[in-house]
Amino acid sequence: MKFNMGCGARKLPGFLNVDGIAACEPDELVDLEVTPWPWPTDCADEIIFNHSLEHMGADPKIFLSIMAEIYRIADAGCIVQINVPHPRHDNFISDPTHVRAITPQMLCLFDKRLCDEGIRRNAANTPFAHYLGVDFELTHTHTVVEEPFLSQYRSGVLSEDALRLMLRTQLNIAREFKMTLRVRKDHTAVTREKVAINRPPPAGADKAPPPPNPAAEPPEVAPTPPLIRSP
Repeated sequence: MKFNMGCGARKLPGFLNVDGIAACEPDELVDLEVTPWPWPTDCADEIIFNHSLEHMGADPKIFLSIMAEIYRIADAGCIVQINVPHPRHDNFISDPTHVRAITPQMLCLFDKRLCDEGIRRNAANTPFAHYLGVDFELTHTHTVVEEPFLSQYRSGVLSEDALRLMLRTQLNIAREFKMTLRVRKDHTAVTREKVAINRPPPAGADKAPPPPNPAAEPPEVAPTPPLIRSP
């Protein structure tokens, strides 16, 4: 199944268009801030939040429950497309129903590999991927840069470093984030675990495991920085 969550008036053919406002005439009328959602586990191949997720979850507990539900209904490899206004743009600041900034850095907190790396480094980031039992990989970030800054960057008047500094420190440089998540789920591992329940333990299973080998630690993993792209 394909879901267009918080569709408003922007219906998409081939998707289940979902919204909590009846006036939008969605395919299904569902308040997405109320969980659990009415769809089965592992049913989604694609989920889109097109300028809708920033309207949800002013209460952090509700927002985290939304992230958990996205993961629950998503099948392994499901693509989650999240398009949101840039938090330092007037389009975000001026709408009283924009209750939460959605950034690439925030979405990386729901990636188990990056959470493990943060734990290994004793970082202050909250490992939400482990707290919620979810695992999203941020595979692509598209930062929509406003004019005249985009043309200045393309012509070489602005270097990439200068533009990145402006994006971090100034208002109305970027209009939008378009971010793509891929859902990691290992159904094979779950099946192996279920099968193993009825099998006798192998010989020597009661022996103490060998000490950990520091050389076998996973390589360092860092989040992909936002990409500067045209609209």
